[in-house]
Amino acid sequence: MTLAERKTLARKTALAIRATCDPSVGGRLAEHLILPLGITVSAFWPLQGEIDTRTLIHALHTRGHQILLPETPPRGHPLIFRRWTPGCTMRTERFGTLCPEGEIGVPETMLVPFLAFDRTGRRLGYGGGYYDRTLAALPGVPAIGVGFAALEVDAVPADDYDARLDAIVTETGVIPIERD
Repeated sequence: MTLAERKTLARKTALAIRATCDPSVGGRLAEHLILPLGITVSAFWPLQGEIDTRTLIHALHTRGHQILLPETPPRGHPLIFRRWTPGCTMRTERFGTLCPEGEIGVPETMLVPFLAFDRTGRRLGYGGGYYDRTLAALPGVPAIGVGFAALEVDAVPADDYDARLDAIVTETGVIPIERD
């Protein structure tokens, strides 16, 4: 089986598992994720079925973080990040994502969605490569995977271009990643 076929199968399996998860447990994320004060954080507004990150986003804003949410550019380009504040105008984008109309910013830490993760920091995304390209364009910016604990697998099928996470936060806690 090719890597692409293994990723397709892993996505199908992860989506089936995710369908059994309760997005509202995302309210617990803010209890576990504490970041250095004042840094600019890119987060993501949840798609249907993803863990609900909205409580976390509001908590980080209340703690004094500037929040950025991604704008999805044409395929093959890294994400663009726009400033979010409570009550700001949001617009619907490709893939059903929501993006604020705020000014463009650069994150100092990125919160990254996943369909699956493993303890080596590998994540399985939706297959567009947006976060991999973005992380490659922002070397040194920590990437923290955010999603359901139930989506942990023994090994995510990955290639060299697949970016690795520095930590994972789920409704059950933070998993630090140790690199070899």
